[in-house]
Amino acid sequence: MKELIEKIKGEMDAFCKDADAQLLKGNKAAGTRARKSALELSKMMKEFRKLSVEASKN
Repeated sequence: MKELIEKIKGEMDAFCKDADAQLLKGNKAAGTRARKSALELSKMMKEFRKLSVEASKN
């Protein structure tokens, strides 16, 4: 689970960087990357939830 958390942190950093670039500079490509990161974060969060529930049962 530690590896997954590190991947989530990295993806979140990328999302924040790209979202800021879109918001502050009007960079459309950064907006596309931010949306892609949001989808990846959603998938990783679902995986985290699954692993977390399993860990709490043990």
